[in-house]
Amino acid sequence: MSTATLPPPRRTRSALGPINPIFIRYELSRRLNRQTLIFTLLLPAALYLALFRTGGTDAELPHGNFAAWMMIGMAIYGAATASTSSAATVSIERSVGWLRTIRLSPLSSTAYVLIKVLCSVIVAALPVGVVGVLGALTGAEAKPQVWVISLGVAWLGSAVFAALGIALGLALKPEIVMHMPGLTMTVLAFLGNLFIPLSGVMLTISQFTPMYGVATLARYPLTDGYNFHGEHSSLLGALINLAAWLAVFTVAAARRFADSTGRV
Repeated sequence: MSTATLPPPRRTRSALGPINPIFIRYELSRRLNRQTLIFTLLLPAALYLALFRTGGTDAELPHGNFAAWMMIGMAIYGAATASTSSAATVSIERSVGWLRTIRLSPLSSTAYVLIKVLCSVIVAALPVGVVGVLGALTGAEAKPQVWVISLGVAWLGSAVFAALGIALGLALKPEIVMHMPGLTMTVLAFLGNLFIPLSGVMLTISQFTPMYGVATLARYPLTDGYNFHGEHSSLLGALINLAAWLAVFTVAAARRFADSTGRV
């Protein structure tokens, strides 16, 4: 009498794969080097010190002053630049064959992108903290809840640009992509209403750019949605902008990773 043998149980792979603290610590150690820290900390700090008085001492907002408005903008710029630059290092990993090693592991493209975004957001906390301290020392005035909420949104909003950095890193060669984050973020910061208060047609154009949603949400506790020209920005519109660009950049990054490794 023969005994029927059952097929071995089929293993299913989690969509996220083995996300673990060791891999996260490894990713962070590669980002927190002296050269990277100098660039990500000094640039937004220098821009804040150059611009925080340009609005004049009489420029007031519902819950603070122009220095606070500029401080929030430079915190967003610093966080976005730090996270994009940090995430774009994936270009070097691709060039040296690290992604082929990832292909042999159970790590999915979704997990890979999420880890990159997480580590880049952690790094982005550093320029936000530096700009916040400078704001406190140079006369930025706002209610306590504005400091907490606005700087918190500036920090967490950097996830949008971490996904962008990954997409750029997987699409471009290292010698090209390493020069892209600073230029790209500067252009997006201007269009996103970070450097100078925009109005009229320029403000309308700004509403469709990636940095507008984060900037509006971060400044909303300070401004109640109003700018220095009396124009009002929709909170819902800012939320839609942020969610849409986060989705676009995340999908682009995951697809580029899948194309690079043959994995989904």
